[in-house]
Amino acid sequence: MSDRPQAPLIVLQRLHAAMNQHDLEAFLDCVDLNYQSEHPAHPGLQFSGRNQVRKNWSGIFDSIPDFSAILVRAISDAHVVWAEWDWQGTRRDESPFHLRGVTLFEVRNDRIVSGRLYMEPVDR
Repeated sequence: MSDRPQAPLIVLQRLHAAMNQHDLEAFLDCVDLNYQSEHPAHPGLQFSGRNQVRKNWSGIFDSIPDFSAILVRAISDAHVVWAEWDWQGTRRDESPFHLRGVTLFEVRNDRIVSGRLYMEPVDR
């Protein structure tokens, strides 16, 4: 990490690139060790810690080999970046995967320390 923290949008761009490259280690490098994940519409999905991020995203990359993320738009203030996403792919069983929604990530010291995810399946 640099001595000067990166802008939240730059961290988001790094995360986006890691998603599309299926680079789990680069993805995890964007996330703080004590990351806190909130899912306001699905409170049972809340968790903490980078180890759970590793488990979740290694599962996505493994089960959706053609996973891709489109960053529709993003905006940030000093520490929070709001992003609209379109995540797509095909699961190994050939069923479609398609989520759209918004994430709010708090960034401190060049890492995402917390997230509020509002990602939902797209109706077919």
